[in-house]
Amino acid sequence: MKHEWRKHEKQIYNATTSPARLTIPPQQFLILNGSGDPNAPDFSERVSALYTTAYAVKRLYRAGVPADAPFHDFTVYPLEGLWTQDNDGPLNKSALHYRIMIRQPEAITQEMVTAALAQASRKKPNPHYDAIRFETLTDGDCVQILHIGSYDDEPASFAKLDAYLQEKSLSRTTSWHREIYLSNAQSIPQKKHKTILRIAVRSE
Repeated sequence: MKHEWRKHEKQIYNATTSPARLTIPPQQFLILNGSGDPNAPDFSERVSALYTTAYAVKRLYRAGVPADAPFHDFTVYPLEGLWTQDNDGPLNKSALHYRIMIRQPEAITQEMVTAALAQASRKKPNPHYDAIRFETLTDGDCVQILHIGSYDDEPASFAKLDAYLQEKSLSRTTSWHREIYLSNAQSIPQKKHKTILRIAVRSE
């Protein structure tokens, strides 16, 4: 069986354009930190390093999967990002800090990731491989919404999240928010981009 996140994890990835509360369990990721404008070439290089590593992990898993494994292959998860900026004012892309990441199935180990990084560095050189980490993160109690359209139009969806938090007497636990990029930004028009926006919350 092939594990396909869109089919097998609908409770996490089938967000709608109305806010919804959910609990996200611990998940493991390939993670790469950065800062500055995501439109700059440096950001694209970091994304490339993550994807190259993620596909190397997938190949290594397929080559060595045991007969009794729950799945023999998996679809690479979408790119995600945790974002914040230096101040609470209007969006200033040059002041952004981010952690971009690609989730990994539970069957993936540090040994596989280490081997994948070595393989990736040989096949497609990139200055950012050494900074990639393999870590488990727990979002826990969250509220999320599906944003459709340009990234620059996300404030309208965040306004819906903020209204929902006020209605439900919830507050954010951190200045960071998570974005999950469900669309291929290179092949789909901006007005059709689908992005899950998620914030960690607690009851007031």
